[in-house]
Amino acid sequence: MPDTELAAWLRLTLVPGLGGQTLRKLLSELGLPSQVLATGRPALARCVGEALASRIVTTDNAPAVAAALRWAGTAGRAIVTLADDAYPRRLLEIPDPPALLYVQGRTDLLARDSLAVVGSRNATAQGIANAESFARAFSQAGLTIVSGLALGIDAAAHRGALDGTGSTVAVLGCGIDIVYPQRNADLYRAIAGRGVLVSEFPLGTPPVADNFPRRNRLISGLARGVLVVEAALESGSLITARLGAEQGREVFAIPGSIHSPLSKGCHALIKEGAKLVESASDLLDELAVDAPTRTTAQPAPEEQHELLQHLGHDPCNVDTLCQRSGLTPDTVSAMLLQLELAGKVASLPGGRYQRVTRGISGEAP
Repeated sequence: MPDTELAAWLRLTLVPGLGGQTLRKLLSELGLPSQVLATGRPALARCVGEALASRIVTTDNAPAVAAALRWAGTAGRAIVTLADDAYPRRLLEIPDPPALLYVQGRTDLLARDSLAVVGSRNATAQGIANAESFARAFSQAGLTIVSGLALGIDAAAHRGALDGTGSTVAVLGCGIDIVYPQRNADLYRAIAGRGVLVSEFPLGTPPVADNFPRRNRLISGLARGVLVVEAALESGSLITARLGAEQGREVFAIPGSIHSPLSKGCHALIKEGAKLVESASDLLDELAVDAPTRTTAQPAPEEQHELLQHLGHDPCNVDTLCQRSGLTPDTVSAMLLQLELAGKVASLPGGRYQRVTRGISGEAP
């Protein structure tokens, strides 16, 4: 797209108060952004009202437009509009597709078969392990993994996806030039190099709370389905899943312990009709995606550790483990420390511990 036409798209999208629905109405009635901007105020007012028409005519956003064009002029970066062939076809199916997307990395991934993998920011160690393992399996099967670059499940899903051929899409709730959260700075750079970063927000937009529900509709909109790994009942991940259902996407959820608050959101989705996922093949079969060849691995010696047999898969405290095993508190505490250092056990709030099982090729234990 010539810079003059792209500049017109940017000028229009950067008009304060001009929302997506109104912008699409302008495009439908008056043509491309350059034609909209060439339209006189009276004609604009008949379409969108006097106040907004005045704002379109008088707003001077030339510095922001120039900055965006400079940003897009760097290798590996692009601004993709509704009129571009590179615009993701799946987003055209949703009720509120963004007029343009700021993209950094592999734009081709936006056209691939993809799966959204989302979940809690405050995930358990088992949830992190599940998200990474399942995402890796789906990526190896050729699915591109879409998530939101948040801490916890999102970050784990991106890491797992980068290990496979499908790679990953990170949809941001801020300007694409802002790294948020900062703890994921290394992951942001890895995705920019081997996956793709996407945002509908102008450069410099801070990560304010209202942005994230808007971001969530794009996470689900880009994908064939949404998998929720761990989520509390009030989690934003449930918003993503329900948006996906409204968009006609398949919704999947991984069940967990009935005692864990982070399983309740997934259980609620399953009650509402989400498909229960215990292994990668459950989801791949549902989407008719050929699974990669799986390998069967024998448990490592640590997995046969005596205390793990008593711990099971639900969280419990030291006193309970002492009762089950007949061991002293000092012995149990020493064993738990050994297992935690080996990554086989995770400590939880309230002095509880949980076994961590890492799936083989995304297969749940």
